[in-house]
Amino acid sequence: MTFQEQGYIFNQWLDQHRALIFKIVRAYGRTAMDQDDLFQEITIQVWRSIPAFRRESAVTTWIYRIALNTAIRWINKEQQYRNANGAMAAIPEILSPPVFPVEEQLNWLYETIHQLDEIDRSLALLLLDGFSYKEMAAILGISVSHVGVKINRIKKQLIIQSKKFIEHGI
Repeated sequence: MTFQEQGYIFNQWLDQHRALIFKIVRAYGRTAMDQDDLFQEITIQVWRSIPAFRRESAVTTWIYRIALNTAIRWINKEQQYRNANGAMAAIPEILSPPVFPVEEQLNWLYETIHQLDEIDRSLALLLLDGFSYKEMAAILGISVSHVGVKINRIKKQLIIQSKKFIEHGI
């Protein structure tokens, strides 16, 4: 594959799957800077992986898998870095855009998803994106029945958290 062919495929796939990547980035990156860094890491990994794509799965499934794996590796590296540099992690973001009620609700959802463990977080995102249990199982490498069990537990957790959110207000 030539560099130009790879570039064409990359641009086409990025245009088609940008929203999917942003959902993952938002769920795994806490700050705007983290999200920018993670988006860059994912796009670099997609670029590097294009020559290895064997068309054994849908492009969307393949990109989702790359994005999730990259996000999980990235968050582990970030955690190690933040543990080593604890003082830097305590600095709040200085410039935050104003948040409106719908945005607050969306932010709450992503913050709640962010608190889930890595597999559950991935499942929540896949569920929100409308993937079937079979597709989720293929992406994450777990059984379909395990997907069902975990999703039921995630839903229960989200219901409990949403009740707390409603009781305490926005």
